[in-house]
Amino acid sequence: MADEKVDSRREKLERLRRIGVDPYPAGSVRPTPIETVRNREENDEDVVISGRLTARREHGKTVFADLRDATGSIQLYFGRKVLDESAWELQKLLDLGDLVQVKGPVFTTRTGELTVKCTEVTLLCKSLRQLPVVKVDSEGVAHDEVTDRDFLYRHRCVDLLINPSSRRRFENRSRIITRLREYLDSNGFLEVETPILQPIYGGAAAEPFETLYESMNSKFYLRIATELYLKRLVVGGFQKVYEIGKDFRNEGIDRTHSPEFTQLELYEAYSDYEGMMKRFEEMLAGTADVLGLGDGFTYQGHAIGIRPPFRRLGYKEALSKASGEDLFSWEPADLLELMSEKGLKSGSADRITLLDKLFDYYVADRIVEPTFVVDYPVEMSPLAKRNRRDETVTERFEAFIAGLEVANAFSEQNDPVLQRNILEEQAAGSAHRQGTVDEDFLYALEVGMPPTGGMGIGIDRLVMLLTDTGRIRDTILFPHLRRAEG
Repeated sequence: MADEKVDSRREKLERLRRIGVDPYPAGSVRPTPIETVRNREENDEDVVISGRLTARREHGKTVFADLRDATGSIQLYFGRKVLDESAWELQKLLDLGDLVQVKGPVFTTRTGELTVKCTEVTLLCKSLRQLPVVKVDSEGVAHDEVTDRDFLYRHRCVDLLINPSSRRRFENRSRIITRLREYLDSNGFLEVETPILQPIYGGAAAEPFETLYESMNSKFYLRIATELYLKRLVVGGFQKVYEIGKDFRNEGIDRTHSPEFTQLELYEAYSDYEGMMKRFEEMLAGTADVLGLGDGFTYQGHAIGIRPPFRRLGYKEALSKASGEDLFSWEPADLLELMSEKGLKSGSADRITLLDKLFDYYVADRIVEPTFVVDYPVEMSPLAKRNRRDETVTERFEAFIAGLEVANAFSEQNDPVLQRNILEEQAAGSAHRQGTVDEDFLYALEVGMPPTGGMGIGIDRLVMLLTDTGRIRDTILFPHLRRAEG
């Protein structure tokens, strides 16, 4: 059936060409937004509007249609006595989804509907695919919605055209990112760009994507973080720097994880993880405000208050209290057995990985209000400074809201000898690095980096929270999908 509809539109395309109509003209008159037309008083002055046909109702020598642009929708009137012969024949060949431009005065019908009486009709683009028709009743309830999520991810243009909520979500995503930039710029931060292709990946523990840099005959990696390059800039005298960009981790896909994701990383000299907490509280408040959310919002049925200060929760204490056990004293085999009892899976038998999975199960997944989890054990945070009051834990926090980890921050390690030892240990256990460490980064630390606070914020998850979205794919315009069959 779908092919028959495409064939019918292709036949109309050929008929249009035969009668001398260019179905894909190079330009058009700049139109007036439909919202502007609807807001001004009715008069006899002609308006020119453009948009996509979304409905059509024929009544013999009279045709009513609906035209929609990015600002709204309005009714069109095509009359046999109003249009000349060529324009009347053209409108007969129009389909829903076609992009058209019309000209004419605005009037109100007897039923009170604002309408453009079309005296001229121009086809701007012939659509060869029929859009799904989603009807919204008088109570605002949508009917015949497309429920195939993969179809909408694969054809995001259709999703944006038929689902106003999806379009608003991505508009709000842009507003959130703009607000983050405004906050950082107004506080003296400099936005920079660092390499996406890196000869040595670093800044996090993750599996990389790899590629061949042919002109150099060398293996390169898509970055997993921007951290090591941004810190070099702090050494170079840029005391406040940030980057918003794509990172890539060749790992699993689920409701809250995407291998390609957007992250904000910022570094501030003469600050620390306490300073990063304040930054996070202020940035969250600012992004909520730009969406009109005030002091709180609702996420998946949970009321979330965002008035600072946020709660702090010690990592070890929280895990021990929630599990009823001192899990840090357990051997990996015992932790694996507990994981199995709880129906949890782990791709690693590493003790630290197992403890982190259990922390997610017992603590993180149950956090609702904005919370800073602090005092991570040293063995879990090799890139953070040790706590000034307790050397068994680090000056690190992760910010959790409604079970989602949204931010990760450190008082950054600036001891070049200690940092070298840590990176060499990591490289020795990595199949990709083959014992290689980032000597350029270590050289920068040896030049000397001031005490620095650093933070990474997951933009996609922040958008999930502020737009009440349950799946990370719904915050990414073009998520990666398995290849379609055929």
